[in-house]
Amino acid sequence: MSNCQRCTLMAAEYDAVGAALPHDSAHLHVTGRASYTDDLPEPRDLLHLAVGMSTVPHAELAAVDLSSVLAAPGVVDVCVAADIPGTNNYGPIVADDPILTDDRVQYVGQPVFAVIATSVDAARKATGLANIDYRELEAILDPLTAVEKQSFVLPSETLLRGDPDSALESAPHRATRRVFLGGQDQFYLEGHIAMVVPQDDACLLVYSSTQHPDEIQSLVAHATGRPASDVTVVCRRMGGAFGGKESQAALIACLAALAADKTGRPCKLRLDRDDDMIMTGKRHDFVIDYEVGYDDSGLILGIDFEFASRCGMSADLSGPVNDRAMFSCDNAYFLENVRILSHRCKTNTVSNTAFRGFGGPQGMFAIEYVIEDIARRLGKDPLQVRRRNFYGKDVRNITQYQQVVEDNIIDEVFDELVASSDYEQRRKEIRTFNAGSDVLKRGIAITPVKFGISFTNTLLNQAGALVHVYKDGTVQLNHGGTEMGQGLYIKVAQVVAEELQIDVERIRIMAADTSKVPNASATAASSGADMNGMAAKKAATKIRTRLTRFAARHFSVSEADVAFHRNRVVCGENELSFTELVQLAWADRVPLSATGFYKTPKINYDRASFSGRPFFYFAYGAAVTEVVVDRLTGENRSLRVDILHDCGDSLNPAIDLGQVEGGYVQGVGWLTSEELWWNDRGELGTHAPSTYKIPTCSDLAPDFRVQLMQSVPNAEDTIYRSKAVGEPPLMLALSAFHAIRDAIATAASPLPDLQAPATPEAILNAIQAAGHE
Repeated sequence: MSNCQRCTLMAAEYDAVGAALPHDSAHLHVTGRASYTDDLPEPRDLLHLAVGMSTVPHAELAAVDLSSVLAAPGVVDVCVAADIPGTNNYGPIVADDPILTDDRVQYVGQPVFAVIATSVDAARKATGLANIDYRELEAILDPLTAVEKQSFVLPSETLLRGDPDSALESAPHRATRRVFLGGQDQFYLEGHIAMVVPQDDACLLVYSSTQHPDEIQSLVAHATGRPASDVTVVCRRMGGAFGGKESQAALIACLAALAADKTGRPCKLRLDRDDDMIMTGKRHDFVIDYEVGYDDSGLILGIDFEFASRCGMSADLSGPVNDRAMFSCDNAYFLENVRILSHRCKTNTVSNTAFRGFGGPQGMFAIEYVIEDIARRLGKDPLQVRRRNFYGKDVRNITQYQQVVEDNIIDEVFDELVASSDYEQRRKEIRTFNAGSDVLKRGIAITPVKFGISFTNTLLNQAGALVHVYKDGTVQLNHGGTEMGQGLYIKVAQVVAEELQIDVERIRIMAADTSKVPNASATAASSGADMNGMAAKKAATKIRTRLTRFAARHFSVSEADVAFHRNRVVCGENELSFTELVQLAWADRVPLSATGFYKTPKINYDRASFSGRPFFYFAYGAAVTEVVVDRLTGENRSLRVDILHDCGDSLNPAIDLGQVEGGYVQGVGWLTSEELWWNDRGELGTHAPSTYKIPTCSDLAPDFRVQLMQSVPNAEDTIYRSKAVGEPPLMLALSAFHAIRDAIATAASPLPDLQAPATPEAILNAIQAAGHE
């Protein structure tokens, strides 16, 4: 090979990372061939489960008669609490979540028993035949009542910085408000499901739609009285999750496992949509109280927050969710004097759980409402007040939990978006339009996002991977992350392809499997690609290093003269294919399998003092939303959306753009249409798409512009200097809520008392309330 040819080959290094590749399962999704848990071949003698649920919110179980259930056609058996051979708990942190209750029910929908039958229909029909005698108790159904009665799942927490009382007392201006912020159902397309198949020697194989196979393994083992090594959990893909399958999937898997253990036959539990929404947790709704002191420029001098979140009947993940709300109520703003009091309210409703953003959206909602109120009270454009309060780069750059913000680019994001969206000119035009229109009113808002990336529980920031290279040069990739449609698997495959310099098509992406990668953290906290990508990179690098050493020895060249380039390998004057090198290495007994392990560096956090560095870095973004509102009906629609989001050096721009777009739309649903409603009997009235309104394609703004920040790599040494993109874009939707509020504000009533979600009813209530001021 000539030197010229060699230089040309070396210049042609394959850039798998950064390529806008389609989702690895896209061809399966669009043809209906992607296999989800319910699509897997059903084993012989499979039994089906249905859950008998409480019909009252709080009561002692005086008597439970299941004789009619057992006599029903197709019923094989039932499971009750007494049938659990191990621990009757699926709580992930606090052991306060019984799989099946035996003495007291604490919310409508709590599992009391499970029916095991020969068909889904037989099991579901039989649940209605139970005769349960309840001795009803007082029920607490909302967070304010819980605060009044001091009913909490965990102790209230306070984060204090500076002297907010003195700052408030001396401030030129002060304002107070109470605002209600609703919850949100995850509404994944694939509902909760698990299938458990008994294996040889009392082992169990669990197929679960879960974000956290390791936790399923542990809790199934505890419930059935087995060691974890006797339980294998597999999940190839989920049809959406959004946090709802982080801890809650354990209930479904445990019930199926207990039934399989009792009957010795494979068992499957698939919830229908109504039962899924009634039985499983959602985003925490909040009651937010604040008092703020500020100066004539809008600078926040002191602020006092009080949050009361509906946690439901048990702790679930409410501790870290509410901690994250406390960490996030600064958003992109420096708060020098701040007190945050967080109540984790115990109510007789379903236990709320993780949802995309994990408390961050609620905290950000609070501070953005404050910023808007300050601006309107001072008669300023909220953009000015936002800029006045932004974190600085060298000063005013320490959060309320004592982390230095070292990677601040929010000014750059805002500068670029304000210009590209023509925000200021459009705001003037909207004011002119509104002056001439009595019924239709337009509004516009720009809001920022600064979102910390890492699990706040430091020990969870670890990941493992297992990579095999086979003799034909193909690769099998295993890691602890789960695929829920977000594109994690293709991103990690791109990382491995980059390291080995092979086509992505040569990599077979395997299901998350606890027998391949143990002790994996949940795919959550937006850290999936950061951690699993790094672990896979380390595994692939080990194999590449072994191949390099072998090639240098085999061809009698230095290791520096061995180069991998797009399915080819150059070894001095020799060139061969990747497959040929692999075959030679195998023949020389070079190991072609490797594990990789990664733990996030730099992070540390003392929860007792709410201080430290809980986050490795921050992701940034901003959005401008323009809406139009009918003041007579409250109906509204988005007209134009401009988004600029920070993904660092994107691993896959196509996937990341999809995440930004989807996150924004899901956030708009939370803040405008997705209303959870309980009656005074604690019954959820919005438990199906007929009454629970998620956004549809027709709700998308006709002018929808999304851009990723360019040439701004992550300041931290993440996987190829990329940034997480799962959760941060959801908070961009705060601009939609405040655009609606901007549209209904008037000179006479500049501070409409708009609650979230801003449904047409809520909008009309705000307009009517303003008319009585």
